[in-house]
Amino acid sequence: MAGRPTVGRVAAWADELTAVAGRIGRHFARSEPQRRAAGYVRGLLSSTERKNGWQLAEFLGDPTPDGVQHLLARADWDADAVRDDLTRYVAEHLGHPDGVLVVDETGFLKKGDKSVGVARQYSGTAGRIENCQIGVFLGYAAPRGRALVDRELYLPKEWAHDAARRTAAGVPKAVPFATKLVIARRLIERAVAAGVPARWVTADAVYGSDSRFRSALENQGLGYVVGVRSDHAVWVGFRQVRAKALLAEVPAAAWHRLSCGDGAKGPRLYDWAVLRTNSLDPDTYARWLLVRRSLSDPKDVAYFACGGPTGTTLRDLVRVAGARWAIEECFELAKGDCGLGEYEVRSWAGWHRHVTLSLFALAVVAVIRSRAAPPRRRRKGGQG
Repeated sequence: MAGRPTVGRVAAWADELTAVAGRIGRHFARSEPQRRAAGYVRGLLSSTERKNGWQLAEFLGDPTPDGVQHLLARADWDADAVRDDLTRYVAEHLGHPDGVLVVDETGFLKKGDKSVGVARQYSGTAGRIENCQIGVFLGYAAPRGRALVDRELYLPKEWAHDAARRTAAGVPKAVPFATKLVIARRLIERAVAAGVPARWVTADAVYGSDSRFRSALENQGLGYVVGVRSDHAVWVGFRQVRAKALLAEVPAAAWHRLSCGDGAKGPRLYDWAVLRTNSLDPDTYARWLLVRRSLSDPKDVAYFACGGPTGTTLRDLVRVAGARWAIEECFELAKGDCGLGEYEVRSWAGWHRHVTLSLFALAVVAVIRSRAAPPRRRRKGGQG
């Protein structure tokens, strides 16, 4: 939060951190790891320059990082239970019927080959193939704020099928190989089962181009606006046509200039058009192809496959499409201020424990910000 902290603001932070410490604490049987976990979250939100083991230990007043390492590697607690509490926490404080679930992945660059799941693989964070770990995440974007509510480490095949590496990294036997698409579906299913209020899902073309991913969303009654490639095929009437080919059929009057949300430089303005495509039950659940065109470069075009309740408007679809940027902002804040990528653990349990506590720290930031109501704009004519 920008600006010099006031007494009230500092008190609000302290009160919220105390409340979160209470939520997290019930998942620990012993008081020492309970206290350390609460301190770990506070450390992640502190002004400590780096959020690694040594500096977090120093923040906690420990002479060595042994206690922090024990918390992440060997202490008796269930990171998934804390994750479930994180999901409920976000739903309670930020939940809104128009909430959007956002799927994306992010990479964590690593050296060597010992850290669980590390491999030469494409990292969108780096924009190239790197030695890294990949985490699949689920974000939540609503009018009151946005946060990350779930996470799962992607385990490449060379890890999933190597018993020795799995044992060394503590990968549970019950964890099989799963594609990122399968992981993403799992994250969404957990959020729905937990009662997270959301009507829509958005994701980029890595996920949106998969028909099974879209079908799973429809089967759960969720609407979606997901990126697809230009060769994505849709049915319009009795013909099957590629998205790029449909672009030439969009009449000039069908384009509308709309913002899909505010960015660092103001509203994100694009030209948008939507075309109805075939669906299984058009009376209740419709499908569309949404097209986005850059104002500065008309050749810069993006396509989105959409599904949702009949009567959904173009503005509705544009709003959901714009929500995807929320997860990028969450990643930036989580890595920059909440230590998301500054862990020094190699095990399966260590990764999920650190990341879960980091996401809880991020959620605290989102909740505190949601309570700082923006100033009301005065209407013309001097009326408040």
